[in-house]
Amino acid sequence: MADSAQPPVVLVDHLSKSYGARRAVIDVSFDMRHGEVMGLLGPNGSGKSTIMRILTGYLRPSSGRAEICGFDVVAQSLQARQCVGYVAEDVPLYAQMRVHEFLTFMGRLRGLDGTGCARAIDEVIERLSIGSHRSQLIGKLSRGYRQRVAIAQALLGRPKLLILDEPSLGLAPKIVREIFAILELMNRQLGLTVLVVEQNAALALRSCSRACVLEVGRVVIEGESAALREHESIRRSYLGY
Repeated sequence: MADSAQPPVVLVDHLSKSYGARRAVIDVSFDMRHGEVMGLLGPNGSGKSTIMRILTGYLRPSSGRAEICGFDVVAQSLQARQCVGYVAEDVPLYAQMRVHEFLTFMGRLRGLDGTGCARAIDEVIERLSIGSHRSQLIGKLSRGYRQRVAIAQALLGRPKLLILDEPSLGLAPKIVREIFAILELMNRQLGLTVLVVEQNAALALRSCSRACVLEVGRVVIEGESAALREHESIRRSYLGY
């Protein structure tokens, strides 16, 4: 549940990004509170991936600013990135590593020590229900379990913000529902703040408490998901009814 008493976990303030003459993001503003699950929605070319890459430190904005946990993503990039767990659209998992080996490797990259790393790995393995696959080669896992491992590595060290880029891509609906059910449980138990970057508006509006819809680089509508599901233009353009 979102906590309005705390400062925003994410603050995007009049953010713009241009590639030469092409304007990919145009004066976008929104924020996310602690414990909120928010969808950043829109078709290809809407600007959502550009915003996500700015938040994760891959791109610099042309103007405006973005903060994560109070840290400017440009001026305080390292501190901002330390608050983020990121699951890319196609996570480069190491197929020849076993699940626990990969998570140990990623934990050490994040600066977790031996005991702390082992404890963090045990926690994410339990929360993502992958204990039975702990010693399995990643290359032998199903697409759904590879996605769980990808989310597990992003959660090592308990980041303040989890960013998921197109988490439903290539997954069966049943697997997607299972993954979002796990994230919903973690949101309730840990107050995890989650930003879902997603083309599948129907999925995001079911799974997120709030959504921000982009078209051609601009915010066209933002609000509670329940209200957006009843909004005529959203129903017609994104939900098909």
